[in-house]
Amino acid sequence: MTLTLGACAGLLGGDALRVNVAGIEPLAGEGLEMRFNLKLRVQNPNDSAVSFNGIAVELELNGKPFASGVSDESGTVPRFGETVVSVPLTVPAFAAVRQALGLADIAQSGQVPYRLQGKLAGGLTGTTRFTDQGMLTLPGMASQ
Repeated sequence: MTLTLGACAGLLGGDALRVNVAGIEPLAGEGLEMRFNLKLRVQNPNDSAVSFNGIAVELELNGKPFASGVSDESGTVPRFGETVVSVPLTVPAFAAVRQALGLADIAQSGQVPYRLQGKLAGGLTGTTRFTDQGMLTLPGMASQ
């Protein structure tokens, strides 16, 4: 489930950053919306630190748009190091209903196919885009 941040890493002689979904937790919703805290682990396999000053993501579940989120979190991924970035996700009410209807047949396993795309802003190379896909267990979906 490694996410490749490919933008200008090759031009600078470095390897692309790697991003993994580290977790997803429920947050208090607002109105008809559902909210989650998405945790992303950003790994830097290079000999120099990488700074960032914002992140935006879009999450698809089962091939359909599900949630999006932004964060103005900033920081630095140390050389040959990693950091965890939190992004609050908002799930519009209609997306939640659409997904609930489509997830009935995968409720047994508690896992759903996902695709994540986003961008990490800032640093020497500017905005870096990333994508990832795999299987995700949403809070409250795990089978008993």
